Amino acid sequence: MKLSIGGSLKLAFRPWVEGLENVPAEGPAILASNHLSFSDSFFLPAVLDRKITFIAKQEYFTSPGVKGKLTAAFFKGVGQLPVDRSGARGAGEAAIKSGIEVLERGELFGIYPEGTRSPDGRLYRGKPGGLARVALATGAPVIPVAMIDTEKIQPPGKVVPKLMRPGIRIGKPLDFSRYHGMDGDRFILRSVTDEVMYEIMKLSGQEYVDIYATAAKRQIADAAKKKAEEEKEAEKAAKASGLDQPEKKKWRKGTE
Repeated sequence: MKLSIGGSLKLAFRPWVEGLENVPAEGPAILASNHLSFSDSFFLPAVLDRKITFIAKQEYFTSPGVKGKLTAAFFKGVGQLPVDRSGARGAGEAAIKSGIEVLERGELFGIYPEGTRSPDGRLYRGKPGGLARVALATGAPVIPVAMIDTEKIQPPGKVVPKLMRPGIRIGKPLDFSRYHGMDGDRFILRSVTDEVMYEIMKLSGQEYVDIYATAAKRQIADAAKKKAEEEKEAEKAAKASGLDQPEKKKWRKGTE
């Protein structure tokens, strides 16, 4: 199924790729990518000769009905791995465990250090827990990846994708074996994550923002809520003053 999906994506969108030679022909490796669009997890596997496994929320695999079964089959076909997100730290710990298992099998593991999609196309601070812990626990090299223009193909909320060419830049592998056995040190985890994010920034050309994308999304949502409240208050004020009454305006104009 991966071949058919990958072939269809390449035929329809013709993604361009730089640095494909940096992905090893065999053996474990972590591909750490920026995250612009839901489609990132489909375009990267489409251009690779090897299977790459990403983490996906379990709900994609357990939805009922025909649509649910088709969705589950699709995600399995493109190499997505279901993770139980229950519990306070359930998603993070499950993702780390799953990533280690994938790499111990000698396969490729894909991860988005930002933890969620960028809300505005900028690159946000990487979360140190997942990427760094998996890298230090396994010794697998980390390969930085930059997805280019995928957010323009299918922006959040859009169902029908726009036909255009996305790009993928793959950087040289990063070796963190010098930190082996230090995955309990939060300063080391932060250092490893920041080094990877810096390489992704160079590859993508994105503006870097030193806050988490989840915090940025909250700020954007709060700003939108505040704006909506202000508009609602302005509308109430307009009604109270009669400025929204067309007939009253016409009467006033006729008496002038």
